[in-house]
Amino acid sequence: MHRHIVRSARTLPLLASAALSAALAVSVATPAMAATSWTPASAGSGSSPEYYVALGDSLSVGVQPSPQTGASQPTDQGYADDLLAHYQAAFPGGLTLVKMGCSGETTASMLTGSGSSCTYPGGSQLAAALAFISAHRSNIALITIDIGANDVDNCAAGGTISLSCIASGVATIQSDLPKILSAIRSAAGDGPVIAGMNLYDPFLQDYLTGPAGQQVAWESAGLAVALNSMLAINYGLYGVQVADVSGTFSTTDFLDTTQLPGSGTVPVNVARICQWTWMCAASPAGPNIHANATGYQEIATAFEAAIGNLGS
Repeated sequence: MHRHIVRSARTLPLLASAALSAALAVSVATPAMAATSWTPASAGSGSSPEYYVALGDSLSVGVQPSPQTGASQPTDQGYADDLLAHYQAAFPGGLTLVKMGCSGETTASMLTGSGSSCTYPGGSQLAAALAFISAHRSNIALITIDIGANDVDNCAAGGTISLSCIASGVATIQSDLPKILSAIRSAAGDGPVIAGMNLYDPFLQDYLTGPAGQQVAWESAGLAVALNSMLAINYGLYGVQVADVSGTFSTTDFLDTTQLPGSGTVPVNVARICQWTWMCAASPAGPNIHANATGYQEIATAFEAAIGNLGS
């Protein structure tokens, strides 16, 4: 039986430090979907459109569950769609969104194509992205990426956290992510802005299940700090701006509280997971780790803060 341990927010850096030495991270995970084939978006208006290339896993293609069946499916309400709407007016020749992400993508499948649920020219998402970016190098305005969550997607199954699972996933991320970022930066050059997001923690929802779940929530938040620190280091090495999605979702804030309908007073980080993702939704739509339309807009806002102004 788990014992409910009340910790202050000041202990989270200690949790993160311990997590780094043992393993790293639990955060947003994306279940695999049926195989799909990538097709570039049609060109925007104007004779010389600029391109926004969205890379990564299911968040990059705006996946949400069907309210009727619960099946996860791509939508036009993702953060990439929101970013397109935000920046499009700055490009007189048009800004074209090219979604190249794949649901269930890991750093390994993005790099090699092995195990990917999507089919790409060149055999992998990275190969297809490099070919597209190289072919349109002078017209690439923005590249965004979210990847790594699926490397640890089974590490909190059954309400417990497996450090061996986390250690294996993090080792893979640390091996593959620098190769991905280096290749993208090399293909893109210094012209376009490249931004990558850190991760929110859907397992904060466990806090609502009682003392044992609250323990899992505390542990997962500390581990998320560690994973996001590693992502930030790798992004920084390749000039990739960091969209602080974790901060936007108040991932480590157990001290501030708010009212959550149906659950009473809860920590603000727990409330945001319930309000901005499908984790607390009733079946068949929930629980589902993906952001809802509001959550995707919040993710887009974090990207906007990292990206700044684009275009003319």
